[in-house]
Amino acid sequence: MTDKTPAREKPWLFRTYSGHSSAAESNKLFRTNLGKGQTGLSIAFDLPTQTGYDSDHVLARGEVGKVGVPVCHIGDMQTLFQDIPLEKMNTSMTINAPAAWLLSLYIATAEKQGAARQSLNGTTQNDIIKEYLSRGTYIFGPQPSLRLTSDVIAFTYREVPKWNPMNVCSYHLQEAGATPQQELAFALATAIAVLDTVRPTVPAEDFPVVVSRISFFVNAGIRFVTELCKMRSFTYLWDEICRERYGITDEKARRFRYGVQVNSLGLTEPQPENNVYRILLEMLAVVLSKDARARAVQLPAWNEALGLPRPWDQQWSLRLQQIMAYETDLLEYGDIFNGSVEIARKVDELMAGARDELARIDGMGGAVAAVESSYMKQKLVESNARRIAGIESGEQIVVGVNKWTETEPSPLTGGDGSILTVDPKAEQEQIERLKAFKASRDGAAVEKALAELRSAAQEGRNVMEPSIAAAHAGVTTGEWSQTLREVFGEYRAPTGVSRAAANSQGEKIVAVRARVEEVSAKLGRRIKMLVGKPGLDGHSNGAEQIAVRARDAGMEVVYEGIRLTPAQIVNAALEEGVHVVGLSILSGSHVPLVTEVLERMRAAGLGDVPVVAGGIIPAEDEKTLLAAGCARIYTPKDYDITAIMGDIVALVEGSSKAA
Repeated sequence: MTDKTPAREKPWLFRTYSGHSSAAESNKLFRTNLGKGQTGLSIAFDLPTQTGYDSDHVLARGEVGKVGVPVCHIGDMQTLFQDIPLEKMNTSMTINAPAAWLLSLYIATAEKQGAARQSLNGTTQNDIIKEYLSRGTYIFGPQPSLRLTSDVIAFTYREVPKWNPMNVCSYHLQEAGATPQQELAFALATAIAVLDTVRPTVPAEDFPVVVSRISFFVNAGIRFVTELCKMRSFTYLWDEICRERYGITDEKARRFRYGVQVNSLGLTEPQPENNVYRILLEMLAVVLSKDARARAVQLPAWNEALGLPRPWDQQWSLRLQQIMAYETDLLEYGDIFNGSVEIARKVDELMAGARDELARIDGMGGAVAAVESSYMKQKLVESNARRIAGIESGEQIVVGVNKWTETEPSPLTGGDGSILTVDPKAEQEQIERLKAFKASRDGAAVEKALAELRSAAQEGRNVMEPSIAAAHAGVTTGEWSQTLREVFGEYRAPTGVSRAAANSQGEKIVAVRARVEEVSAKLGRRIKMLVGKPGLDGHSNGAEQIAVRARDAGMEVVYEGIRLTPAQIVNAALEEGVHVVGLSILSGSHVPLVTEVLERMRAAGLGDVPVVAGGIIPAEDEKTLLAAGCARIYTPKDYDITAIMGDIVALVEGSSKAA
């Protein structure tokens, strides 16, 4: 007698987060990955696209094609999906502030392919609240942003019924330092804010359908038992909210539907080959528990802490998913954690903490009020400070970083070509294509489409149909966003830095504080540091932690948040009379932006003020920046922020003596 093999369930969607340089290069990568067995697309857009700028905008300098694909108009979108039939594809687009526009371009492209709107399947992230808290690619204030999200939802559930119009993204909350309880509470509070906004705009009988299309995008960290329990907590709490707050009786409509990218924050620059094990363990958190299993999984590449992964690196991550799904027996069993006393205990603990936090946010008036008061941002800055302090002290071990740092040379990172680099010519070529596209279009049709978009925004009408018409007319990303900027205005979110409590302890910080006092006395005033974020990179976690620790060490700190031009940063350095400038860039645009700041500093007579830079900066670029006059370069391997503070104090003392 032979054992009967249990029936296998269909696996989750296999994705890799991809896009770089140009629409044509990204299209090649998509088709290659689909040919290797990838079952869905996950589109990375570059920062100008994510923040609603065309590639030729002053803020786009150095950022075009770096962290994703530039999409300025329908021509770019058609190139991006050439020979990829959209009615057969499941496409996830990581886009938030201009989500309505990129979805409009996608729909218009599908229509040009001959596909019906009803056939389209995929997701727009469209979570603006976490942008204020963690990633910084917002454009408008909370209320008009929620209105745009509501427009997308109200349009898609009728016109594109298989589309997920809102992907509540807790991923970046964890990247910004959120505890599991904060990740649960802040994400669920965001979903509540969105549903409360959209509920009055749709017929009551349609609301369960709207709820059923809300999806989530989460993070899974290295503490995979806790992360697994977090995912089970998400499913239970979402079911509870849908039942009790919104009266949804259909169990299927209450289902917690989520995709995941496992944690990139924990990937290390030293001994990066160890990241393969980290990625595997993190994936287990979101696939092992059947009742809380992800609908789609995308894994980072092992070398993302070094730079842009190559196609081979992405293939390696894809193969990991395929081995898990097809070689193991995971998909042949029910939930193997049901009945576990330990899992139930941890789930109860996480849910209790999340409910307490949700009640606090609700008492403030909801997620928008908690953003505007800087409460949520402040809490993330403080949580991240505690996480970093744990790594610095050795309480939280990171193998190869703060323990067991001895290493053999890695054959995986030897020599050039271990990461993908974007050709510097890609930006200018994209700008030339944009100019040619603008010259070829019907200007009157563009003006008419923009006028209709403006009217819809001003009158409170749904902007989706006017946006799709604008896409067909040849309107650009920058023109669409500028039209809405003129109606809704722009927004700068609270940084959370000024109110964040630090109060670091230990001999090292005490010694640095003493040095700050000593050098400040010699200078005749307190050491003043400007922390700047040039360009469009909104990943502000590192800059925030530098600002908090510098203040904790006794320095005076100037930090005005994200998205500044080099000219604005140098002007602030001049007006504030700072002793040192620290630049933080994680988007790959460090060479042109840091170089421009250095040139402008010299032109303004500030050549004796040291400039330091931090980010994901490859060794070759580090040499380039040091040769250009940058005083110090800090990368993810430099995890000891207190040591960095001591280094900066010494720099200030040295530069003042030289002056």
